[in-house]
Amino acid sequence: MTRILIPTEPITSPLVNKPLEMYVFLDPLCSACWDMQPIIRKLQVQYGQYFTIRTVLSTQLNNLNTVCNTSKEEKKQIHCEFPDIEHSVFPSIAVKAAEFQGKKAALRFFNKIQEYLFIKTKNVTSLSVLQEIASKVNIDVEEFTQDFKSKECARSFQSDLSITSEMDVSTFPSIVFFNENIEDEGIKVSGIYPYEIYVQILQEMLYEKPEVQQPPALEKLFDRFHSLTTNEIASYYNISDQQAERELKKLLLLQKVERLVLPDVVIWRLKNN
Repeated sequence: MTRILIPTEPITSPLVNKPLEMYVFLDPLCSACWDMQPIIRKLQVQYGQYFTIRTVLSTQLNNLNTVCNTSKEEKKQIHCEFPDIEHSVFPSIAVKAAEFQGKKAALRFFNKIQEYLFIKTKNVTSLSVLQEIASKVNIDVEEFTQDFKSKECARSFQSDLSITSEMDVSTFPSIVFFNENIEDEGIKVSGIYPYEIYVQILQEMLYEKPEVQQPPALEKLFDRFHSLTTNEIASYYNISDQQAERELKKLLLLQKVERLVLPDVVIWRLKNN
């Protein structure tokens, strides 16, 4: 963990009724960012009353170098109607394109990219697969494709890269915490730590012990996150995995969720999501 100075100019609007702001730096192709997701969600469920989240998208430096070294002819292709073109930087740009249809749409899109990559092992660097994902998360595919190719989308992604550089972030995932006192330095946490470490940071930044809020009803959790593991549910409600599974099976019988059994984990997600 390192301390960094607050940027000289605010990057987002002032905090509204929440004393902390978290800049979460993610790369859609990063497996560690997939592993970080349950930690961020648990923080939102238990302590979301204290902070807002700004997701900052980036990519590994070698991916950006590849873009810079792309020939002019190849760059022209990116803006043509070729659904099978692919590049390792496309997922990050695609999330920014989805964001033009709302932050919730962008979050659904980001989560679905990682599901396609780490569960379905699909090639998410392909534009055609990204368009399929857009359809799956119920955003306008035609509008998404136009935004993906637009200068506005490129500028939005460049803004995220500038924030990444300004805060000297080179590891994904990373989180930078700021409080509302402009004289305090931010705290940067690179990589993944045990959940309790993040709670300790919240306490340090708040100058008091944060209070745990009660989790919402199970169905409301699925409305918010769309897919969850048995272990996540058990952790939120402080119950055993067996108790969590019993409650989840009730939603399964009501056909509100579906169960995806993987070698190392069981994922429950909203039906038809």
